[in-house]
Parts: sequence; C-alpha cells; structure tokens
Amino acid sequence: MEPLKSIIAKVVTGATLTREEAASAFDSMMSGDATPSQIGGLLVGMRVRGETVEEVTGAASAMRNLMPKVETRCDAIDIGGTSDTGKCSLNVSTCASFIIAGLGVPVAKNVNRAASLRSGTADVLARLGVKVDLGPDAVARCLREANIGFMFASADYPAIQRISQIRGVLGTDTMFNLIEALSNPARVKRQILGVCTPEWVQPLAYVLKNLGADSVWVVHGSEGLDEISLTSTSFVAAVEAGTVRTFDVTPEEAGLPRYRADALESYDVEAHAVGLQNVLNGKPGRFRDAALLNAAAALVVAGRASNLREGVALGQASLDRGAAAARLNRLIAVSNA
Repeated sequence: MEPLKSIIAKVVTGATLTREEAASAFDSMMSGDATPSQIGGLLVGMRVRGETVEEVTGAASAMRNLMPKVETRCDAIDIGGTSDTGKCSLNVSTCASFIIAGLGVPVAKNVNRAASLRSGTADVLARLGVKVDLGPDAVARCLREANIGFMFASADYPAIQRISQIRGVLGTDTMFNLIEALSNPARVKRQILGVCTPEWVQPLAYVLKNLGADSVWVVHGSEGLDEISLTSTSFVAAVEAGTVRTFDVTPEEAGLPRYRADALESYDVEAHAVGLQNVLNGKPGRFRDAALLNAAAALVVAGRASNLREGVALGQASLDRGAAAARLNRLIAVSNA
C-alpha cells in the first residue's frame, strides 16, 4: 500500500492517481489511518483538479470493501441520486421504488444519509411508519419479506461518520458524494443513478461498468435534477452488455405530459409524506407522473419493460391495483417487527 503522504503530494502537483493509488488512499481514510488534515487536503485537491474515472473506481472499490454487506439472494435494483440538489423536490425515487417493488422487482435502495436529511427521505419514511435505523440483517429481511429495503449503512460506519464531520467543515461536494451512491451494501448490479451535473453522467457510467454493473442508467435532468425530469429533456448514459451509450429522453417519449419547472416543489416533511401516500393511494397528478417516469426507467434497466412507454403502463398497473401501496404497508410491518 503506497503511503498516503506520497499520494497527497502527487495530487498537489496536479497529477492523477491510478485506480490502485486511489483505492489505497481511500482505504487509509476509511480505516482511520489518516488525519483530518490529510483527508481534507486530499479531497479538496482532487475536487479542484477534477476526479477521474480511474480515481472514482478505485475509491468506490475501497468503500465497497469496508462497508457492511446486506446479504440477499435476489437480483435487486437501486434507484437514487448522488447528492442533494438544493431543490425542494418531492421524493420521486422513493415513490418510484414502491411502484417497481409492487411489480415484483426487488428494490435495495441505498440512501446517502447526509443528503437524505436535507431532502427528507429518512424523515418521510419515518413519518409514514417505516423504521429506518436498521442493521444489515434487518434490511435483508425487509428485502426478503417486503421486496424492498432502504439502507443507511454508510452513516452507521464509524469511519464514515468521522469523514462526514470533515466534509461538513469543507462545505463542498467531494468524492464521497459520488462513491456513497456507488457503494450499495446489497452489491446491486442494476441501478438508476441520478447526478446533478451533466459532466458526470458518462464518467459514472464507465465507473459502474468498471465495478461490474450489468445494467445501469446514469441520468441528469437538464434543470439540475438528479433524476429523469418531467419538465424537460434528460441526458442518459446507459451500461448495456458491457458497453456505454448516451441518449436523451423526454416525458413525451414515455407518453407523459410536461410540467413547469417548479411543479414538483415541496417544502417540508409532512408535504413529502402526504404526497407520496397520495400517489400510492391512486391520486393523479404531477408527483404520480414523475414517479411513473422514473419507475419506467428502472423497469427498463431491470429488464421488465422494453421502453419507457411500456414501463409507465406497468407502473400505472402497480398503483391502480394497490400493489405499490401494499409494499409500503408490508415494509412498515417488517421493519418494525
């Protein structure tokens, strides 16, 4: 393992790291062998210079090796984003997760705890009655019995807690915003990953390909959303059969209308929770359509739909027959058992 000091010295000169060097550096940070100054210096240096695909791949590999593992026999899918967008949007990916779980597609959703506390994912689930502070075995049971599980494991790992404090002092996004979303404890090989900036769409697709993903869409809504947008064109990089291709998608392609850019805004946990519950109970409108659009993409990635329009139709059936709502109710029961 190369000494962390020499790796930091290399970054300071503007040089890039190999995959092995990045893995070594992040292993040192997450194992508790690095000082706060070293961690801050390395993260800021890489941020200023710009992280590379090889560096993100190495860092994510190190985090995956240290994270607690959620054992599952199912071929689950993850759907979520890399960080808080700064927008008060409703929890679209969470709602979409229940829709696809209602269709028999297992969902192992990895949640960045820091971002979730800003966007409300943990608080919304708790408001709905879901117990969120679960260990790996309990999450695995939720996956087996409810077909859906939410994982906040990175926040409970001591080294990550320590690094989170340092990141808070830095006050800027760092490599950890990326690798947390790439380090699902259930080791999923199928994923919808939203990013807030278009320049990371294609690179992260290559990172996930390097990490062994089978089927992935990395998506960006053009107004700065880390999800497929209902208000404009979204940019996608897909990992398919070992290759990466890019394309655009629109709401019209899925048979859905467009909405104003502010149409999905919400400002408190109560509104988030009520909005999600309303969709699962059959209420039509903007939130339902946004969740259906993102659920449709997940169904394409999962191999359950051949295109977005078919995915929307399947998602509508999951909602209309109460299957999505049943997954929430079952998750509440199992998580509290």
